[in-house]
Amino acid sequence: MGYRHDLWEVAASRHGVVTVTEAEDAGVPAVEVRKLAARGALRGYGQGVYVHCDVPATSLTESVIAVNLAGDGAFLHRESVFEAVGIGQFNPPKIRVGTRRRVRRTLPGWMELENCPDVPDEDLTRYEGIPATTVRRALEDIRDRMPPDRWEVLVDEALRRGLIEGNDVAVRKVASV
Repeated sequence: MGYRHDLWEVAASRHGVVTVTEAEDAGVPAVEVRKLAARGALRGYGQGVYVHCDVPATSLTESVIAVNLAGDGAFLHRESVFEAVGIGQFNPPKIRVGTRRRVRRTLPGWMELENCPDVPDEDLTRYEGIPATTVRRALEDIRDRMPPDRWEVLVDEALRRGLIEGNDVAVRKVASV
């Protein structure tokens, strides 16, 4: 087929998002990505991040865009993790993205970047292919930012869905309260 179809295959597996790096890995030169964007097949968000117009957006498309705009090593953080896994009732005004390195890029107003140098590798995972902190870590990070009864409901839902185990640190904190 053509480059447009090759990019469609990449984007279809990533909630409609494709980066120049991923395009090049799929054999599509960066210049062809820019040409397809100029022709309206891709919508650019900056920093080599595009959305393929022929791939339907999902509820996670913006999260994938945000993590890619923040660059290598970025991950969903705090409430955005719960949005990605579908637990709790959050409607955050911004997608929270964490990174362990300094980012000097100008980012859109609908995302919030936080420097998180203390997040170890064992607290990072992927949900639906999106880098994120684990649900356990996200629970720990928001523990003091929300009412205890709402937090306990989140823990119960995470336990019920198998996203954390009964012996996780977050659960032990609930028992000690």
